[in-house]
Amino acid sequence: MNPERTSGIRLHPTCLPGPHGCGDFGPGAYHFVDWLVTAGQSLWQVLPLGGVGAGDSPYMSDSAFAGHLLLIDLHELQQRGWLDEADLAALPEDGFDARRVDYPKVRAWRLARLRRAADAFARGATAAERADFDAFCAAEASWLDDMALFMALSEAQPGTAWCDWAPPLARREPAALAAARATHAEAIAFFRFGQWCFARQWQRLKAYANQRGVQLVGDVPIFVSYHSADVWAHQDLFELDAQGRPGVVAGVPPDYFSATGQRWGNPLYRWSAHRDEGYAWWIARMRHICAQVDRVRIDHFRGFAAYWEIPASEPTAVVGRWVDGPGAEWFEAVRGALGSLPVIAEDLGIITADVTALRQRFGLPGMRVLQFAFGGDADNLYLPHAHTPDSVVYTGTHDNNTTVGWWAEASEAERRHVCEYLGVDGHDIAWDLIRVALASVADTAIVPMQDVLSLGADCRMNLPGQGEGWWVWRFGWDQVQDWHAQRLRALCRLYRR
Repeated sequence: MNPERTSGIRLHPTCLPGPHGCGDFGPGAYHFVDWLVTAGQSLWQVLPLGGVGAGDSPYMSDSAFAGHLLLIDLHELQQRGWLDEADLAALPEDGFDARRVDYPKVRAWRLARLRRAADAFARGATAAERADFDAFCAAEASWLDDMALFMALSEAQPGTAWCDWAPPLARREPAALAAARATHAEAIAFFRFGQWCFARQWQRLKAYANQRGVQLVGDVPIFVSYHSADVWAHQDLFELDAQGRPGVVAGVPPDYFSATGQRWGNPLYRWSAHRDEGYAWWIARMRHICAQVDRVRIDHFRGFAAYWEIPASEPTAVVGRWVDGPGAEWFEAVRGALGSLPVIAEDLGIITADVTALRQRFGLPGMRVLQFAFGGDADNLYLPHAHTPDSVVYTGTHDNNTTVGWWAEASEAERRHVCEYLGVDGHDIAWDLIRVALASVADTAIVPMQDVLSLGADCRMNLPGQGEGWWVWRFGWDQVQDWHAQRLRALCRLYRR
């Protein structure tokens, strides 16, 4: 996938500085691209770009295709004349937190402005703007029409799962859908407008990054949220009962992160139905993400070989069983339709020989996480001497603690192993691991922005198994010093990245 040695930074756009409660596709994003160039980095890895679901997680989106409306740059809408300066100046009375995202507050404030912009667009869009919007809606109709209706219906019945809507709507009877489209026409138009704005702004940001030698690395969660347009619109593709409820859900058994495993709760795929349609839904999904980014990380890659099936009645992931996934057939179908894909396989967790064989068969790089390397023996595959070129090395993932936080919680044996193996004393542990990642023979190295800034556990992105209080971290440019970029650039020059 990548014959050159490259490196980059993992930072979700919500983490960027900005005046409106969370990072977005505005000036802060462009400044970050410029900083990456200064730091000698050629990759920017993000988390899934869809809306956030339960626990504010981007891995529980209401659509596998739609973008997150909170990422839309409101200043750009003002520049187009769809918002007034006063709209953006009227911040909440107690302001926004510059170091964390308060999703309820940010969502209410931003969506109110976006609705004003949608109304202004509907009243006074130019012919060129209208033509561009119409072209977008036509090109994306295969997912956009269902998504916009689903969001309108969800908004009209807050907190109600789609299976508990009026039966004709839950069953998607044509007459009920037609009536709903007429009733909710204004809301549907708003959600279409929002997706158009998202797509326009993201593609502009992507072009800016690519022109400066920075590629964007996206993320595809293998599973989708139950309350999503995808499950509602394609019920036959998921393991649901006659009432539309899942009898089994996704997760992983007890692991490094949790003694009771992780019960994600996503519905599982009815793989026989996907096979019958030639994996058309998945092909469309992969085509969509590959148009958004230059490379894509597939989350929970091992689920294509086998996945952990948990009875929906179980409160944890302890009780479950391994079930065979579609395996090579899925990859053959996608490759046959789209060609060779620039995919990174997230092969973490319980990795068996069949998972490794599947990854290697299709030439996909796997992941090596340095925080998993120490505390055992010399056979640990995450130790730098065991890395291979066809891999991507990380100091930690979005599910790990920051490196400084990990070090503070590490056992004495683990710390001793680190110091002996790396020949360090641990006083600058984040940069110790950054250096090791960049020196690795792995073709690609990715470093979380928190580690560049040597931040502690209070700045970690997520803690698996805990549903609330995560995904909220943000940084400020006042935390970034000139030496951060200079040191990264020097290390990349030293290790030919």
